[in-house]
Amino acid sequence: MHDMRFAIPRQDINREDFASSIPDFNRKSEIMKTDKGYKCIITNIVRLTEQEKLFRLRIIDTRERNIFRFRPGQFLMLELPGYGDVPISISSSNSNHEFLELCIRKAGHVTSALFSVVEGTHVAIRGPFGSAFPMDEMTGNNVLLIAGGLGIAPLRAPLFWINEHRDRFFNVHMLYGAKDPEQLLFTYQFNEWKMINHITLHTIVEHSTAGWQGKTGIITDLFNDISFDQKMTYAIVCGPPVMFKFVCSYLDKAGIPMNRMFVSLERRMHCGMGKCCRCMVGSTFTCVDGPVFDYWSVMNLKEAI
Repeated sequence: MHDMRFAIPRQDINREDFASSIPDFNRKSEIMKTDKGYKCIITNIVRLTEQEKLFRLRIIDTRERNIFRFRPGQFLMLELPGYGDVPISISSSNSNHEFLELCIRKAGHVTSALFSVVEGTHVAIRGPFGSAFPMDEMTGNNVLLIAGGLGIAPLRAPLFWINEHRDRFFNVHMLYGAKDPEQLLFTYQFNEWKMINHITLHTIVEHSTAGWQGKTGIITDLFNDISFDQKMTYAIVCGPPVMFKFVCSYLDKAGIPMNRMFVSLERRMHCGMGKCCRCMVGSTFTCVDGPVFDYWSVMNLKEAI
């Protein structure tokens, strides 16, 4: 029997009136307009691993659903009434206005509670917040998409963008590493990315298990399998901060300028609006000025990684 504590169809979520127009994300003053609560229903839940699930959300109100927009790399605040809210990267296509996908790891109080909800549960979202990957700027170039572990979740949004605008880009390589084969996420989409969208996929695990026929090692080992013109290549790197140092250092030595490497830096974000100061690095708020930074900016942020 399902635990009915998590089925909350009648609970109202206090919020201000919704924005009547789509926010202009190019203006920081617009950040206040994104602090709106959108009532959502969880329409589907997919278990990816023992620690990760993919949640599909639908904004209930049709008008609000049509207003909501985001750009690849942005995040939202997901609220489970009675438990609190957490910042989560948006892991779906920004051209799909019917639903949002969030890949969530069971890691704390709120996310543990989310792992017990059922389809039909009502939640709320605020956002979108933060900066985005400059996808238009990358037009006409090669792109390296590099993910470690759960880093593939925020990488899916720019991946969808590239899929939907494939003719705007030249060679696209995706490098994806995990601790072991059981921790690789979205394996059911690998053939689609390779066969349909003409993206060259390279995978590697640190520890192989029985039946694994792929590469074993660290993610930088995959650079031995690719070649690229450093003058016409952009890189997007998502994963644990320790990975940034090794991957971006390699790309820097290979000749890719630091302002053509972009990382998603999720550092103790809590409110999404620069109010709580938990994500502050020097005078920089990763929730407002980030989470997407070029690597030159990251190198100039003390203790950013």
